[in-house]
Amino acid sequence: MAYITLRDVQLAFGGPFLLDGANFTLERGERVCLIGRNGEGKSTLLKLIEGSLLPDRGEVTLQNGISISMLAQDVPMNSGKVADIVADGAGEAARVLKQYHEASDACVLGDMEACDRMGNLQHELDQLDGWALENKVNSILSKMGLDPHADLADLSGGRKRRVLLARALLTQPDVLLLDEPTNHLDVESIEWLEKFLLDQNNLTLLFISHDRSFVDSIATRIVELDRGTLRSYEGNYSRYLELKAQQLEAEEKQNALFDKRLAEEEAWIRQGIKARRTRNEGRVRALKELREESRARRSQQGKVSMATQDASRSGKLVFDIEHLSVAFGDQPPIIADFSALVMRGDRIGLVGDNGVGKTTLIKAILGELEHGGSVKTGTQLEVAYFDQLRNALDLEKSVMANVSEGSDFVDVNGSRRHIYSYLQDFLFSPERARTPVKALSGGERNRILLAKLLLKPSNLIVMDEPTNDLDMVTLELLEEMLGDYKGTLLLISHDRAFMDNVVTSTWVFDGKGHIAEYIGGYQDYLQQRPDEKVVDQKADVKKAQAKAEAAAQTTATQPKKVKLSYKDQRELEQLPAEIAALEKEQSELTAKLADGSWFVTDADAATKASQRLGEIDELMLEKMERWDALEEMSKG
Repeated sequence: MAYITLRDVQLAFGGPFLLDGANFTLERGERVCLIGRNGEGKSTLLKLIEGSLLPDRGEVTLQNGISISMLAQDVPMNSGKVADIVADGAGEAARVLKQYHEASDACVLGDMEACDRMGNLQHELDQLDGWALENKVNSILSKMGLDPHADLADLSGGRKRRVLLARALLTQPDVLLLDEPTNHLDVESIEWLEKFLLDQNNLTLLFISHDRSFVDSIATRIVELDRGTLRSYEGNYSRYLELKAQQLEAEEKQNALFDKRLAEEEAWIRQGIKARRTRNEGRVRALKELREESRARRSQQGKVSMATQDASRSGKLVFDIEHLSVAFGDQPPIIADFSALVMRGDRIGLVGDNGVGKTTLIKAILGELEHGGSVKTGTQLEVAYFDQLRNALDLEKSVMANVSEGSDFVDVNGSRRHIYSYLQDFLFSPERARTPVKALSGGERNRILLAKLLLKPSNLIVMDEPTNDLDMVTLELLEEMLGDYKGTLLLISHDRAFMDNVVTSTWVFDGKGHIAEYIGGYQDYLQQRPDEKVVDQKADVKKAQAKAEAAAQTTATQPKKVKLSYKDQRELEQLPAEIAALEKEQSELTAKLADGSWFVTDADAATKASQRLGEIDELMLEKMERWDALEEMSKG
């Protein structure tokens, strides 16, 4: 039996169904990523499974005896000792253990009443097996590199996430639910989380994430929540993109055929009485059903439409940075002696842990912060700044008022457009455009910032964490927009895939004030960064190459003529026919998969066929290489 099963689940909050007859199963050991547009209901689905929400219709069934823990999206701001917060998930034993620690601390300071209380609390802990709980807490904190005596309020966002994850895992749940676990984490913390989750044997995961690299590393299956329906795709995010494209193509063709049939029937019913004299009532009833089906059909939500406002070109030199340093008080410099040239058209990504000075450097370069050294700014620079802290938004005002600043019209590259029309490009209906910003989700607020930013003519865009809370489709469209941008880009992001697809060079902060520059995106930096082990390995490779070259020179003076064995000769004769057979199979499968309908009628068979195409590519390559090798041998 599956750990979790949803059957025909419906749920709505006064509007369209968030879940409309949804079906889903989660098997033991699976790592399933739940994806979908902002506002589709992904977090709501996790709450249904956790039990804090009930469906309007249908049922959510859990296997008897399984335990579920959930890591929520929001990081708490309250304080408290890390060990107590982690133990808090264990109920009564955790409460008594916390009281025991408090009494112990007070007893050390001379509070005799606290010393007396310790005896009673110790007896309670014995009965509740509280000492075993304390050992489990210390063990998991050690595993996660956390100080049990630290205060939660003093920790970074990434460390706070570790504390919450430790609490969720303390009871060794059968199923772990994660809602955007990588939000606001730096790259190092994200990579740590990936490794930690992959190292947990038989841990069953259901998680929401828009971090494509994280999903690619973790997920064994993708489940998409789209217009109230759950669709499952085997494999990671890269595989999902292939299958989704084929499924959408098939859906579009089906919808086109349906619309054509409906139009023909509507034309028939509107004919004159004489022309319709032979009509039958069954056809009229069928038309009525077609109309109802058309009204019920939920079209795919539109895509965000993004375009930058063109400004005059900046000078060829954008920034000449020499020996820039920033320090606060008596602390060591957060940025020490940094020099760089930024030229027109550069796309620079800033990478480093939280708190190492990425935003500080941006503000120093833009002249918003005092610093040592010098920054020479190029001519005709017009800056558009996407602020990580969203200071540009007035939470009490509506979406419309924030973007247009009170006007009913905005100027978009010389064209006058009504604000409602412009905001619909960013998926805000007129009703939603009148909503106060404080009532919107994080993803919607980011879309408002993008709408506001892209109205400003610019030749330099500065973006500080623009990808937080954005869904994957909007992320990819933002990538396309930045790819077409003619100006200069400075980008701070912890989204590795986004960085790889957008930037042309990377500034890496080491946390000690030093910044190194690498050509390319994040993966390029990983390949270029110095590594002592790699240096040693390169030396070993060079030695091996030298030995191989010496051996090759020795054998080169003694050429041998090789004669094919009978078996090799037979293989050489059969290879052309085998390759031709593979080419024929490849052609047939490609034709069957071309229109996407196979994924609708028999998704399993279509998926296996797609996998077979990949196998054929590998087999053909192997056989071609073998053919070349045997022919060379036969020539002597």
